[in-house]
Amino acid sequence: MSAKKVRPTLRSVISRGHMMLALTAVTLASVSLTMLGVLALRVYAEHNLELIARSINYTVEAAAVFKDSQAATEVLSLIASTEEIAQAQVFDEDGNLLAQWVRPNVDLISRVELALAYSLLEQPINQPILHQGRTVGSIHLVGHGGSLLRFLLSGLAGILICTALSAWIALHLARRLLNGIVEPLQNLAEVAHAARIERDFDRRVPPTQIAELDNLGGDFNALLGEMQAWQSHLQSENEILAHQASHDSLTGLPNRAFFEGRLIRAMRSAAKINGQVAVLFLDSDRFKDINDNFGHAAGDAVLVALAERVRAQLREDDLVARLGGDEFAILLAPLHNAQDAQCIADKVIACMDAPIELPGSTQVITSLSIGIALYPEHGATPEALLNAADAAMYQAKRSSQGGQQRAVATSTAIDVSHRS
Repeated sequence: MSAKKVRPTLRSVISRGHMMLALTAVTLASVSLTMLGVLALRVYAEHNLELIARSINYTVEAAAVFKDSQAATEVLSLIASTEEIAQAQVFDEDGNLLAQWVRPNVDLISRVELALAYSLLEQPINQPILHQGRTVGSIHLVGHGGSLLRFLLSGLAGILICTALSAWIALHLARRLLNGIVEPLQNLAEVAHAARIERDFDRRVPPTQIAELDNLGGDFNALLGEMQAWQSHLQSENEILAHQASHDSLTGLPNRAFFEGRLIRAMRSAAKINGQVAVLFLDSDRFKDINDNFGHAAGDAVLVALAERVRAQLREDDLVARLGGDEFAILLAPLHNAQDAQCIADKVIACMDAPIELPGSTQVITSLSIGIALYPEHGATPEALLNAADAAMYQAKRSSQGGQQRAVATSTAIDVSHRS
């Protein structure tokens, strides 16, 4: 499997772009100026050679007329040695060499200067020697590239200095630009990453001085606010739905599914420590008569009052649930002994002695029949335990309304401490 390609960062791209742009601009400008300088120097050198040729012309005119080689050589050497001339020659009217001067090329610099002169300057310059309107000879001059070399070296030094200065300026400007562009984008990326990975919608993008990036950050913060509100709404809706799925809408008590889930966990915990769990099955004795005589609203009022009174008699860890209709169940876990379950059942029965207020200022009195089943004595599964408590409740109802009855142990109980 090939390694993941490393992508360049925006900071490196902008820095590299600024550097390349600055160096390219400085290089092009420096080369252009150097070329213009070379052309200007070439014109200057050509004019200078013409002036030197004229000066030599006037000086060696007499020597050329009399064909005095020694005098011509002395004059030529005197003038050429002080000027930028690589070679100077004087010819008589017949084309014979009368005098010659050559600059000695004893070192590398002299050879480089001469090479530059031959390559860049227009070579050579020939000028006739006139005497009384008659040509008595000619002068042949070859320029020397000393000034040209000094100019090129100065131009190269200028290019290097300007390049270094431009690189420093480019880095400085890039750093300022990065602080204005990259840092806001990095902040935006960090906030977006936290929102996507960590579901952290509380973070916000800080403001920035660049208008477009500030508007982008503001819009993103607004989206985060909407997402945060929507997430809170969804969580609230999910909590409401979860509560509705596991609780009775009338009394607010847990329903049968919730009760059975808690019962399973309580039985498993009790099995690990050889403890006990009690299930109390409750049924209202006069609910059908109240519902038929006073209406469904009265029946609902009875159920709500029953739920509130029963819940008030229990411990904090105990659970009461509405199984359906007028049937309720109580889970007592942990249970230290069977007498605790009977005491709580007596308290629940006693709390129903007070009359219940019905709509229309009517009062009724009802009672509860309670069946008690213990784990593991009366059942080893939630279904068996509920059935045993239900059977005990009907036995209590047949014996006397408003009483309690303990279930009878059966031989069919099995261990569920390892059941899923």
